[in-house]
Amino acid sequence: MPATPPARPAGFAEALAAGPLVLDGGLSNQLADAGHDLSDELWSARLLADDPAAITRAHLGYFEAGAEVAITSSYQASFEGFARRGVGRAEAARLLGRSVELAREAARQAEPTRPLWVAASVGPYGAVLADGSEYRGRYGLSEAELERFHRPRLEALAAAGPDVLAIETVPDADEARTLLRAISGLGVPAWLSYSIEGDRTRAGQPLAEAFALASDVPEVLAVGVNCCTPEDADRAVRIAAEVTGKPVVVYPNSGEHWDADARDWQGGSTFRPERVAAWLADGARLVGGCCRVGPAQISRLAEAVRAGEN
Repeated sequence: MPATPPARPAGFAEALAAGPLVLDGGLSNQLADAGHDLSDELWSARLLADDPAAITRAHLGYFEAGAEVAITSSYQASFEGFARRGVGRAEAARLLGRSVELAREAARQAEPTRPLWVAASVGPYGAVLADGSEYRGRYGLSEAELERFHRPRLEALAAAGPDVLAIETVPDADEARTLLRAISGLGVPAWLSYSIEGDRTRAGQPLAEAFALASDVPEVLAVGVNCCTPEDADRAVRIAAEVTGKPVVVYPNSGEHWDADARDWQGGSTFRPERVAAWLADGARLVGGCCRVGPAQISRLAEAVRAGEN
């Protein structure tokens, strides 16, 4: 008989204050490894309509590996993207909400000995374009236009009742400023995570300036980086903690580099559980992996986090 789960803390903020939490790894690589074609513009969000059970299984694999937070499949989902597929607004809102429900179902199936949490993924505007601009920013849109894009999807996700909004892979401090305005009044806490290169955002702004935008935003519980190399994450954790005084979220890629000519990942993985101790010492409280980090790596990372708690 499985152990009875402990009483759930009053909320995600309380759980974060109690100690570090382990995030999952890359959802897309988990789905691709299971044989799903993700070449569609909607990426993993396509399966919200076509094969929702596959998403639940992918989340479950990470929970069983030791993750405590599942990041939903809504990263590339939007009303505009669904509309291009002939999906009306009401159905698109339902599908956005379904991303939260599927992660909750995986948590129920996991029979955990610790509370499990659901983070609703909110990707940058460039992710919806599916043209690589999510790694550049600078879309040519005003902040008002970006806010009109982001606010409805944020409202739909918040209505589904996630524990936290994962505002992630943001390449541009200007877009982050828009997102920070857009989360006001939703009643759901958030983390803000940039995609970076070196000590700058992908759009070229200094990280200290980018992180500082969230310093006084009460809805933001944690600030940090994702979808970057582990090496870049090392320095970014320290900067985020020093600038904001908030808990830090960090979930880098596996470390390989994309070769556009060969259209393949080159080099070896530099994602190592041994990095976790330094991240925790520097202020990280949400720790996981992003692209090409799978359940095996998350299992080892979870062991490293637990060792750091003792």
